[in-house]
Amino acid sequence: MESKELVNLAAQACDEKRAQDIVVLDMGEVSLIADYFLICEGSNERQVQAIARELKKQADENGIDVKRMEGFDQARWILVDLNGVVCHIFHKDERHYYNLERLWGDASTVHIEGLDS
Repeated sequence: MESKELVNLAAQACDEKRAQDIVVLDMGEVSLIADYFLICEGSNERQVQAIARELKKQADENGIDVKRMEGFDQARWILVDLNGVVCHIFHKDERHYYNLERLWGDASTVHIEGLDS
């Protein structure tokens, strides 16, 4: 699966668990880390974990290898590496503190069709 399809799948999985303020950054021109960053937030630790679980479930069902998942137990900032798409699932308080959108401000924002957020 190509990165563009993968980021769409990831965004839909996050949206299914009511992730808020989903933002996708095209990292291709600004970083070698990933093709895309997906950034979203949950209102509490349980929701943040539910979003990460759904993302992993959707990846598994589509034969996508989850290279790494970090921060699940604390659920303040869970990073899910899907090899080309790095998903940052924040607790709402942590997201504003780290402000990745500003940190990676040179990256363009990608519109994802069909998101409720």
